[in-house]
Amino acid sequence: MTLLEVIALDARDAVAAQEGGADRVELVADMAADGLSPSAASVAEVRSAVDIPVRVMLRLTDGFAAGSLDALIRRTADLRAAGAEEFVLGFLTPAGAVDLPAVARIVDTIGGSPWTFHRAIDHCADRATLRAAVTDLPGLDTILTAGAATGVDDGIATLIAEKRGPHRNLVGGGLRLDHLPRLLAAGLDAFHIGSAARPRGWDAAVSAEEVRRWRRAIDVRPSV
Repeated sequence: MTLLEVIALDARDAVAAQEGGADRVELVADMAADGLSPSAASVAEVRSAVDIPVRVMLRLTDGFAAGSLDALIRRTADLRAAGAEEFVLGFLTPAGAVDLPAVARIVDTIGGSPWTFHRAIDHCADRATLRAAVTDLPGLDTILTAGAATGVDDGIATLIAEKRGPHRNLVGGGLRLDHLPRLLAAGLDAFHIGSAARPRGWDAAVSAEEVRRWRRAIDVRPSV
């Protein structure tokens, strides 16, 4: 089955995403910093507002460095206590390698919960090495990627080349409706949208109607 994930900043966004047919939301705060961890109160509000799964971002600072792991672990514990059950995370070293000790420590903190390795993969020095390093970490079931740091336009060939693997590839980062026919025809089946669900920009709420447009588009099976 195809998967449609929508970025939510609050309960209003999450409700609109669910009404539009999203299968899951990614809950974040501060999109000016490309998505940071939400508050515990936001997690509780969203979990009580929707029935679909909610993946919660674990990141306290802009960029892909882990920052203070102690602070992140404390925030993770607070988010779990508020009802977070699924997560999004991923950290790189200054050299662009996966920061495996940091990732493993947070994975241990979430105790086997399902999680997504986010678009840090698009900014790493070696994608294949990163994938191999994280592949056996408990709970990892999804890798969010545009195929390139600059977005799906430049990464679509990489996305198609990487479609087979032990984890589901969730396509996101500059994704547009006109990308879908080629991606679906290649067998990719999971899609992540943020600004595409907000025709009036990040200062406005998610549009349920825009989410419906995406739902209809990804549910059209390509001819073979």
